[in-house]
Amino acid sequence: MAPTRRTLIRSLVAGSALAALPGLPPLAARAAAAASPPGDVVGKITVGYQGWFSCPGDGAPIGGWWHWSRDRFQSPSPANTTIVSWPDMREYARGYPTAYPNLGDGRPATLFSSYDQQTVDTHFRWMQEYGCDTAALQRFNPFGDEGPTRDAMAVKVRSAAERYGRKFYVMYDVTGWTAMQSQLKEDWTTRMSAHTASPAYARQNGRPVVCVWGFGFADDGRPFAPAACLDVVRWLKAQGCYVIGGVPTYWRQGINDSRPGFAEVYHAFDMLSPWMVGRTGTLDGLDWFHTNVNVPDLADCAAHGIDYQPCVMPGDLSAGHRRHGDFYWRHLYNMVRLGSQGLYVSMFDEFNEGNQIAKTSETAAATPAGAGIRALDEDGTFCSADYYLRITADGGRMLKGQLALTPVRPTPPVTGGGQPPGGDLAAGRPASSSSQQNGPFGAGNAVDADPGSYWESANGAFPQWWQVDLGTARSVARVVLALPPGWEARTQTLSVQGSTDGTNFGTLAASAGVRFDPAGGNQATLTFAGTSVRYLRVRVTANTGWPAGQLARLSAYAA
Repeated sequence: MAPTRRTLIRSLVAGSALAALPGLPPLAARAAAAASPPGDVVGKITVGYQGWFSCPGDGAPIGGWWHWSRDRFQSPSPANTTIVSWPDMREYARGYPTAYPNLGDGRPATLFSSYDQQTVDTHFRWMQEYGCDTAALQRFNPFGDEGPTRDAMAVKVRSAAERYGRKFYVMYDVTGWTAMQSQLKEDWTTRMSAHTASPAYARQNGRPVVCVWGFGFADDGRPFAPAACLDVVRWLKAQGCYVIGGVPTYWRQGINDSRPGFAEVYHAFDMLSPWMVGRTGTLDGLDWFHTNVNVPDLADCAAHGIDYQPCVMPGDLSAGHRRHGDFYWRHLYNMVRLGSQGLYVSMFDEFNEGNQIAKTSETAAATPAGAGIRALDEDGTFCSADYYLRITADGGRMLKGQLALTPVRPTPPVTGGGQPPGGDLAAGRPASSSSQQNGPFGAGNAVDADPGSYWESANGAFPQWWQVDLGTARSVARVVLALPPGWEARTQTLSVQGSTDGTNFGTLAASAGVRFDPAGGNQATLTFAGTSVRYLRVRVTANTGWPAGQLARLSAYAA
């Protein structure tokens, strides 16, 4: 059996001997302009999406506990598992019982199935809420027994991407794919290319995006000769595709994880995305790679007209790398200050390797008792389940110049900075809306730290609404609404509503004209009886200053 990515990276790390690691280098000048203009991968946050978990009874052709357990015909348990992190299950409509012990709080230990459309929809809704622009859908040998399930997953991902306004593209992983050279072409021609008709299929430079991960790696699972790899890259480009290479860390030098003799293959890609998972688990290590690997990598790409999309990672939770977000932020910061043309987050849902950013169990109370699985508070700092999604959102804003470049993580482990009830309960929380005007006017602007960014609904149509998810039911008695401080005065007719389930809303503050005046900082405070709600919604029915709902900030406070 070919080694997995996890096996490969562990062997490489074990065999590497790095020199003494320097401290944080000084801020580098932003790197040379990208070879390509902004598109669906250049200038964007891309997340790797496995979508490969299934459970008995979910209808998946593969059958069984696919990717949840070593023996897929036996229920996952501490002795029969492939995972090292536990998902936060509170937002999934359906969970499948396992043989794990009950969670620490006594609830049954259930897992989700990626084959359930609601699971994929939930994941892509999170991508929308937390600024993940594009999903790279992993596709393994589709001619094996996993093929029919992967075909169906492509359809489900397409549907979710279209529904939530995200982009996606096919990412072929060639590990263990013996007849890859001919079968990849057949698969693209007869199956996957049809998805490029979707408005959600990612395009760069006007061309559909395809990634091939695994060429040139120094392991038995990817034994392909340079000529065969070059043929595939050139063939995909001849089909009109923009082709990304998921390449070894040391692709440029042909050492360690990279076989020599692949320079022509690497330089044939339109974009290079070197692998990084498992290469280091320390901040000093990230800085060493920035100086000694990433800087010369980017220079090589620039010299050959290739876009550069380095891999960034939250850190292996099971190995204690995360440092309550500091590790992930350092990686994001290093790659943004480098001048990377885009970022590839590894991964969205990789609970097998512990490097997922999807919502994860916060404490032992939400993790199988005695199973040895680390929760997000593993180093003693409580972190909300969505913490690494919130860090991703801030990292994306920093990449796009919407947030100042900073080595200091701006994202608190819990919303409101972890302060007592007097803190803003909505700060940094996921937000959504009934619509948004074209351009940088998304719902998330009303919960970021920028007083000048704002949400604006589609113009000329009322009513419109904006809402924020506080993450859990909280007692709220006051909200402060604001518009950008320099705007002229206006009155919006609006009400404030609350809900515990996101479906059934009650009125907290009745509809009335609310005045926003620059003399008063363009903000208004609404108070009401303290009410336990998870979702806060502002419903706008009129605006004297513009034919749309507008909101630069909503702050929520407890009684």
